[in-house]
Amino acid sequence: MKISFVIPCYNSAKNIGGVLKEIADAMSARPQTDYEVILVNDCSRDDTAAVIKRLAKESSRIVAIDLAKNVGQPGALLAGFHYVSGDYVMTSDDDGQTPVGRVFDFLAKMEEGYDVVCARYTDRDQPSFFRRIGSALNRGMSDWLIEKPEGTYMAAFFMARRYIAEEMIKYRQPYPYISGLILRITQNVGNLDVEQRARASGSSGYTIKKLLNLWLNGFTAFSIKPLRVATGTGMVLALAGFVVALVTLVRKIMVPGILAGWSSLMAAILFVGGLILIFMGLIGEYIGRIYMCINETPQYVVKEITGYGKDAGKHPD
Repeated sequence: MKISFVIPCYNSAKNIGGVLKEIADAMSARPQTDYEVILVNDCSRDDTAAVIKRLAKESSRIVAIDLAKNVGQPGALLAGFHYVSGDYVMTSDDDGQTPVGRVFDFLAKMEEGYDVVCARYTDRDQPSFFRRIGSALNRGMSDWLIEKPEGTYMAAFFMARRYIAEEMIKYRQPYPYISGLILRITQNVGNLDVEQRARASGSSGYTIKKLLNLWLNGFTAFSIKPLRVATGTGMVLALAGFVVALVTLVRKIMVPGILAGWSSLMAAILFVGGLILIFMGLIGEYIGRIYMCINETPQYVVKEITGYGKDAGKHPD
């Protein structure tokens, strides 16, 4: 049996060594289990590329993939999934927050019959208010949009059978959404309670803009429910407008001297006009993503691959 660890790396030159040591220490408990570590540099601004390249040259278990541009965690994960050779695939953060050393706890949970086991965080180190809000929005969105099984927690820290990774990389469109891809393949998902630790050093690479983009990916990639909400809202507002117009007409007939309310009229116009612009923007987001898919915008571009036993620059079919 072999386990493939896939770790997207962004500005993690100081942290990735500790993550690799945690993996090596955990795997040493079962030397009969083979493993490999695929490190994907997501166009870091520090010397992460040089660090993981050196690590790959020093260990035959490590493969270093250097991407040509920053594509975000989902794209980097899919890039790494193309090169896995293990029976199981496990993801991890590059900052030491995810307890990747619990790999065999995940494996034991997998052996209960699950196709995917996701971490369920009982305690999260998220001091940022925006990170907490973003995480809450992402969980609520996944519950509603991608029809997640009730009681199941989805996370980017998970273990999956290899066929899951092989199916996920068949998705060639830009703007991948990992939870949506998993649930498109299987709903046989289990959870393992873990604690999210503090970062070893540095700060999160997720800015407000990146969190918003991640949220939009999930919002538009695997569901048309937002468009149905727009349609439903339009119908409700149209009905409300008809009722208000009818009431106004009846009042004018019964009380000819009544004055029409300019303020209320302007408020209604601004409210409805704002909703129209919001839903036009939503429709435009869908159309724009359709255009990018037709234009075959790549999920990622591999710049260089370093690792023993690998053909540098050769991308698997």
